[in-house]
Amino acid sequence: TAWLESTPRPRLMFIRRPGRRQPRQVVFAIRAAEREADARRFELDGLDELADVDLGIGGVAVDSQLVLVCGHGTRDACCALRGSAVLGVLEGLVPEDSLWLSSHQGGHRFAANVLALPSGIGLGRLTPTNARSAVEEVLAGRIPLEHYRGRTVYTARVQAAEQAIRESEGLVAMNDLTLVEDDGIHVRFVDKGGNVHAAVPREIAGPSVPASCGTAAEPQKHVTAQLA
Repeated sequence: TAWLESTPRPRLMFIRRPGRRQPRQVVFAIRAAEREADARRFELDGLDELADVDLGIGGVAVDSQLVLVCGHGTRDACCALRGSAVLGVLEGLVPEDSLWLSSHQGGHRFAANVLALPSGIGLGRLTPTNARSAVEEVLAGRIPLEHYRGRTVYTARVQAAEQAIRESEGLVAMNDLTLVEDDGIHVRFVDKGGNVHAAVPREIAGPSVPASCGTAAEPQKHVTAQLA
């Protein structure tokens, strides 16, 4: 709790691997960042040991991306149905210790959702047909823009601006852009060549879509951006 309270924009998630019993409890402490992100793994005899563990130090460094598939069926049946199917096709592509079902990631209308950490890359609307190729791109340091939901390290405004710039310029490498400014109107990124790209985000009424499996379509808020 103390670690979460001292961490900017913290998020607690629960993870599991169906059908696989862990001999010890596994905890990951993730610092998702645009650059110099960090992931560390801790193994505990019980979750009560967390009270005595400083998650800011120690643990074992994780040098690969963790891939979390949202499977939170209590929150939304879409996540359980679609997430489980996507998890199955990713087995063998993602190392066993790096592939997990997670609790709710948000945006269940985009199910199946996948989150890669510590890069913070979010993907949505994955299916057993396209999930493998999309995750392969992420593991190779590239962003499949057709499934991109943004990076958790950015606010919704910045996510919308980044996606607009990437789609306009065809920039798919994770490190192609670096955030330099959000002045409340313009969001500015600089590319590896030193060129500045700007976009103006705004919230609009998105198309009416079902917010969950089996529900009626309803209007959804959507943040979009236009190049400046």
